[in-house]
Amino acid sequence: MEKRQFLKYLGGASMVVPFLPIAAHGQNKSKELPYPHPEEDGFWERIRQDFKLKPDYINLENGYYCITPTPVLNKLWEHTQMVNYEGSYYMRTVQWENKEQVASKLASFVGCDPETLIITRNTTESLDLVIGGFPWKEGDEAIFAHQDYGAMRDHFDLIQNRYGVVCKVISVPNHPESDEEIVALYESQITPRTKLLMVCHMINITGHILPIRKICDMAHKHGVEVMVDGAHAVGHIDVNISELNCDYYGSSLHKWLNAPLGVGLLHVAKKNIPKIWPLFAEHGREPQDILRLNHTGTNPVQIYLAINEALDYLHKMGIHRKEKRLRYLQRYWSNELRNIPNIVVNTPVEEHRSCGIANVGISHMKPKDLAETLLEEFKIWTVAIDEGNVVGCRITPNIYTTTKELDVFVDAMKTLAKRV
Repeated sequence: MEKRQFLKYLGGASMVVPFLPIAAHGQNKSKELPYPHPEEDGFWERIRQDFKLKPDYINLENGYYCITPTPVLNKLWEHTQMVNYEGSYYMRTVQWENKEQVASKLASFVGCDPETLIITRNTTESLDLVIGGFPWKEGDEAIFAHQDYGAMRDHFDLIQNRYGVVCKVISVPNHPESDEEIVALYESQITPRTKLLMVCHMINITGHILPIRKICDMAHKHGVEVMVDGAHAVGHIDVNISELNCDYYGSSLHKWLNAPLGVGLLHVAKKNIPKIWPLFAEHGREPQDILRLNHTGTNPVQIYLAINEALDYLHKMGIHRKEKRLRYLQRYWSNELRNIPNIVVNTPVEEHRSCGIANVGISHMKPKDLAETLLEEFKIWTVAIDEGNVVGCRITPNIYTTTKELDVFVDAMKTLAKRV
């Protein structure tokens, strides 16, 4: 079998050509079908063909992990072969340079300085790096919400026990009257001892999009730093971190960016980089170098390279077009169910307050029972949520989801709502 050449020898020194794959071993690649223009009716049907979907159920639980489209999977396979072919040579020469190149492209996409962004494994790792590395002192205060992700709330519990930090927990209303109501809710808990405020860009259990810029501006007036949980935002809605004016931002790329499982990002404002203690020691980095927070040891580096293709895949449709599609799919089913007796939609009705994620429950059914019935009787896969004044199932279609599939879900919910 013919192999592509990776090394260029110049003056006795060797260089690796970044991202260059070797030929696939026995892999039969079908010729890629052309994509219609994104504004044509057939565009989303063509996108659906890029996803290998399990026929056993309708997948309305893409929030945990959005499966990776075949074009990106194919490139991941090539990257895996390349890293395996090069072995320790790749690991000892260009792995860090290649990772930084991808991080730079990612930073451009999310609107921040490349020197303020690192690639991590997920949002939990990103935000826990900040929570655990923050220079806490006894009596310092932190603010977050009942609706925030459990892993980060658990880490705040740890620092409360370790350092004597006071944790103040608010509850975000499912249907706020205005942005000002939400901003005031966070502001009401701030005191001179408040150091860090955590807030979701998009609440994972309801899809509620919060007014991040307004919250950040308010907090900064009080000298409080803001950490944003953007787990569900990047690749879902148009995110420009610089415009948010936050101090820290974490996200998972294997969710709505459709990157391979196990990649995320962390942004730290330049002025804050020196103050965060690394989880793992990194040799030879200056305090202002964000890479001091990114020591990972030996790990599957090929998945970082595939972020490049995930970004390219998103560019086929454009983030604004994808956001519009996801919002359309959510509104398609949620508008049908909002005024049905015994059905409760736990996501704000205003379009700008949500996108592809929403939560719905049935008044006489526990979320666990609802999720099990949807799967067993109607072959619809969802996830039950029963916490933080949210009682229902989170519904997360993806760009491959069809309106016919959503019709099945709507009919199922109407059927169950009548079973009193």
